[in-house]
Amino acid sequence: MPIKELEDAKVRRVGIKQSTRALMEGRVSKVFIADNADQYVIRRIVDMAQDHNVEIVRVPTMRDIGQACRIDVGAATAVIIKD
Repeated sequence: MPIKELEDAKVRRVGIKQSTRALMEGRVSKVFIADNADQYVIRRIVDMAQDHNVEIVRVPTMRDIGQACRIDVGAATAVIIKD
């Protein structure tokens, strides 16, 4: 399952703001987006990832991303930072 890569990542950022910042800085190797997140909220992340040729991985729920990042709440997005 692709979410395993997020769980095992050494450096990651969780949430819209941190994901956006990391994408703007060009430090992202992969973006994880929850299918049940509000499309209006994640549209910018998707556009930025496509502009920077970063792979987008769809995850069923925000809760799945939260659990993979070891936080107690769901998250719409998370990114893996390049080494």
